[in-house]
Amino acid sequence: MFLSKYNLKNIETGKVELPEDAMFHLPERVLQFGTGALLRGLPDYFIDKANRQGIFNGRIVVVKSTNKGDSDAFDKQDGLYTLCVRGIEEGKKIEENIVCSAISRVLSARHEWQAVLECAHNPQMQVVISNTTEVGIQLVNEDIRNQPPVSFPAKLLAFLHQRYIAFDGSKQSGMVIVPTELINNNGKKLESILLDLAHLNGLDENFIEWLENSNHFCNSLVDRIVPGPDKKVQKEMEEEMGVTDELLIVSEVYRLWAIEGNRAVENILSFAKADNGVVITEDITLFKELKLRLLNATHSLSCGVAFLSGIGTVREAMEDKVMERFISELMMLEIAPAIPYDVTVLQAEEFGNRVLDRFRNAFIQHQWLSITLNYTQKLQARAIPVLLRYYEKFQMVPENFSTAFAAYLLFMKAVKVNGEQYYGHANGKDYLINDEKASYYYKLWQKHDVAEIVSIVLQEVDLWDADLTKLGGFELEVAEKLKMMITEGLPVTLQTKKVLQEK
Repeated sequence: MFLSKYNLKNIETGKVELPEDAMFHLPERVLQFGTGALLRGLPDYFIDKANRQGIFNGRIVVVKSTNKGDSDAFDKQDGLYTLCVRGIEEGKKIEENIVCSAISRVLSARHEWQAVLECAHNPQMQVVISNTTEVGIQLVNEDIRNQPPVSFPAKLLAFLHQRYIAFDGSKQSGMVIVPTELINNNGKKLESILLDLAHLNGLDENFIEWLENSNHFCNSLVDRIVPGPDKKVQKEMEEEMGVTDELLIVSEVYRLWAIEGNRAVENILSFAKADNGVVITEDITLFKELKLRLLNATHSLSCGVAFLSGIGTVREAMEDKVMERFISELMMLEIAPAIPYDVTVLQAEEFGNRVLDRFRNAFIQHQWLSITLNYTQKLQARAIPVLLRYYEKFQMVPENFSTAFAAYLLFMKAVKVNGEQYYGHANGKDYLINDEKASYYYKLWQKHDVAEIVSIVLQEVDLWDADLTKLGGFELEVAEKLKMMITEGLPVTLQTKKVLQEK
């Protein structure tokens, strides 16, 4: 028996929060681009919680934007899925199991594009949420009249143009648009792309004026570790509920969705009242920088080191003395003092210690390999500004950072190609290099030795927005670390590292 609206009545356990029937009759108020675990574990969780409290009273139409997989599981389960929250909060062990009912339906952009556009005619539809990965928010010069357009911005522009037509350009028909992709000023960047795309498509000036002045594009930041399904927890929960759930996800207790917005935005995003994890404020920069650098940059810099060392999950890394030391020193001694924003030492230390505790969460199995998705872009956005700031302040090589960068280069060494997929090899197994620069690195490793590769890559201003060979000693240190990793392995490289002095 699978989880569905009909089968809810067969779940007798008291260990799961089930939705009431009234939840299924709420109007559709949100259009969401993306079906991933992060969206379902954070924004959708907040909306579901608010609905249960009678606050927001609206459901979500999800647009499946990619061609990977299908929406069969969502259709079969009536959009229902179980969120299992695991961790420690204020010294108390938390184990919550919630069957979330926020999703009304899932539409395939590829096969149901007209149904997506029809949502623009719904007067109660007021909010757009997205998470199409950092790569998703890019300008692609394409016709928004395609069925469907290829890029996410073009899809969104086509939807908004349809809404403009449906409501004769009324100011009240504008939307609150909240991207959650982890890029700087995500809302304003998305707005800029849509305005450029509108001009490229020759759309009329009245629409462009409506797009710019009647819609709210909000910068936002999401922070919750939602590693996806955990087979052990999934088996336990399916036994508890007596149903199977193909969409079950697990998350930590900690949650934050910081949104830049005014009073009008706050009124529309009324679900914020249901949980103090939603913060609507005029400036989210402090939240963004602390999270982007101390959590995300640490993740992105550590993933190659840990994975190539044969460590599968973040929690396992924190149980390994050598790896735990590497991560802690990287975060607290190299990243924290070099955050490119006015952050106090106390703010950085408090946030960093909280992040380290989250990494140790015994309930979360966050796979390092999954963190390597879009490895190159993540390093560029999250880590390189810290490196530049570090040199600006200390004029010396950050050793853990150089180790991390060397591990990144080694991770990107493909040994097998299957069509457009590139595979590396480590610890006796092949692994997929899920990065848009995989072919670039494959060619480099085919033609050049270690020193040449390091020099070529560090000079790639298009990749890093800076020539990293100009950072004194960094090129040499990365090359030495990379050679040692190849000849002696990651564990030996980590154990022979220098001892950093606290700053």
